[in-house]
Amino acid sequence: MFKKKNLLVFLLAVLMLFVSACSNSSSGGEKPAKDNEKGDTEEKAEASGNLVIYTARDQTIVDKVVDMFNEKYPDVQVDVLTMGAQQVLERVRGEKANPQADFWWGGTQSAFMTAANEDLLESFKPSFDGSILPEHKDAEGRWYGEMLLPEVIMYNSDMLKKDEAPQDWEDLLDSKWKDQIIIRGVLASGTMRTIYSAMIHEQGADNPEAGYEWLKKLDANTKEYAQDPTNLYLKLARQEGSISLWNLQDILIQKNQHNQPFDFVYPESGAPILVDAVGLVKDAKNLENAKLFYEFLFDPETRTTLAEDLFQIPTRTDIDKSTMPDWYQELDLKGLDLDWEVMAEKEAEWMQHWDENIKGKN
Repeated sequence: MFKKKNLLVFLLAVLMLFVSACSNSSSGGEKPAKDNEKGDTEEKAEASGNLVIYTARDQTIVDKVVDMFNEKYPDVQVDVLTMGAQQVLERVRGEKANPQADFWWGGTQSAFMTAANEDLLESFKPSFDGSILPEHKDAEGRWYGEMLLPEVIMYNSDMLKKDEAPQDWEDLLDSKWKDQIIIRGVLASGTMRTIYSAMIHEQGADNPEAGYEWLKKLDANTKEYAQDPTNLYLKLARQEGSISLWNLQDILIQKNQHNQPFDFVYPESGAPILVDAVGLVKDAKNLENAKLFYEFLFDPETRTTLAEDLFQIPTRTDIDKSTMPDWYQELDLKGLDLDWEVMAEKEAEWMQHWDENIKGKN
């Protein structure tokens, strides 16, 4: 009986040594190299679940980027709700007690500053933090500028030559452009709120009356306020007007990808260069997937692809300019000298005054 017991103990010891050896072999020197080679495959296997995005991006951009993201993370179900930048802010604000979105993709610096001050955004320090200039991000990591959007003068190139179009902001007030200007509905649009606030700021932010007078003159030349970008493009293409104010990226997309008769003039005095930002919604239900999307958006390969295909100007400062497309290398980004903190603070007040006292009254 004693011998049998010793034999059993011996066999158990041998079995334990065998299992231990197999375990060490599976975590030994060669295996990590194979794991590293698999890289993306492992990420694909691990990333799953849902991701809800609120965005002010054009549908062309949304489709492109989400498809690229799902190539890398096919098991993440991405649901995107598209609306105006100001509408995103209002919706995130209204859902603060029970957030429905995970990631806010695209909006003005002013809107994100407001959201940060209202504690609507999650702090996060991504891997690319060091490549973004301080003026293009929040000091507490609640938002980062994804790209730069110069706001420029847009015109129908079938109706006007470039040198015939307004060359600067003041030229828009010339009576010869009466009923030739079509403007995207201002209050719902981050782009338009930025342009109009910049015009007030240029006339003197301390006393907005001069800026209001400027906008009255612009209103007098404005034929119509289009309800959304699609409606704006349609009206300009139909030659219901020849001039608008819009962001450079969307103009280039419409011109080069949709064969629209649109072109732009970069204002001689400079343009409001909007920092178009992104951020994590506070208390997001799918926070980890939102962080994956965050990192993916700012990956240098993604940024180069989006510059080439979708005319985006990245905020990352560490991207080799020689890898960027010709249109980007030829661009001279001259910005208006704007105090963005003042713009964020005053924008709501200024735009309410414009809506109630100026719009359609001149």
